[in-house]
Amino acid sequence: MAKRKVPSLSTAHSEEDSSSDSDTDMLDVEFEWFDPQPKVDFHGLKTLLRQLLDVDSQLVDTSALADLILAQPLLGSTVKVDGNETDPYAFLSVINLQEHKEKPVVKALIDYIVRQASTNPALSLVVDLLKTPNNTTVGLILTERLVNIPSEVVPPMYRMLLEEISWAIEEKEPYNFSHYLIISKTYQEVSSMLDTGGDRPQKKKKKEDNKQVFYFHPEDEVLHRHAVAHGDYTYIKEEAEGQADAKRAFQDLGVKPQGHMILLEASEGEATVKALEDFLRPA
Repeated sequence: MAKRKVPSLSTAHSEEDSSSDSDTDMLDVEFEWFDPQPKVDFHGLKTLLRQLLDVDSQLVDTSALADLILAQPLLGSTVKVDGNETDPYAFLSVINLQEHKEKPVVKALIDYIVRQASTNPALSLVVDLLKTPNNTTVGLILTERLVNIPSEVVPPMYRMLLEEISWAIEEKEPYNFSHYLIISKTYQEVSSMLDTGGDRPQKKKKKEDNKQVFYFHPEDEVLHRHAVAHGDYTYIKEEAEGQADAKRAFQDLGVKPQGHMILLEASEGEATVKALEDFLRPA
């Protein structure tokens, strides 16, 4: 049985249609929220984890990470459209970094987070909490969804997570967190390599230090308002040449993803989720 069902949300898909000025159609889709299913969700979760971590997913054992998420099936959610036996379109879960720090996948993940956070002074508190966790317990929130899945599916996942953590604490399980660390992604528009080829005039390059940052996840803008720290970091692995053009968002520009972290105090959980619900309330 689904944890929750929303009658319909609009999701976009594109079609080439020369007879219309718009190439985007809207579909009404019924989404359902489920507990993670170890026998069903492994490959879907692994795909979403690779998408979340982008090129640096090569540095993380995403199979072991998916297994760890599925080992706590009463915590976190998946979002599906065709019943519980299908692949998830989105997921959200939390991992106790202190509780699982001796597991190889978590140890490698902590090392990766500390290394990346150390490159941005705005994330110095993340480094401090993970390197010297005195009386603090950090819950790592991992969440991702397929492209074109509406952001309105996100607030119910956060709401249910807070409820599940509360129930787990009542059962003396190790989920009494002091902080939540969310791994996310942002991107910048970059000059297309295609502009330099053929007879097409080359576009003027933007100044490197004045590039605007865009969100893959619109909810991150709300999370920032309640965060004690947030910031971007450059991926360790480099994209293949021309990969930004494969992710072109606009005709003249490529897309360069980068990692993003958001650190929240657990005491802000209720206010943060309420703000997400207000911001992403279905029309």
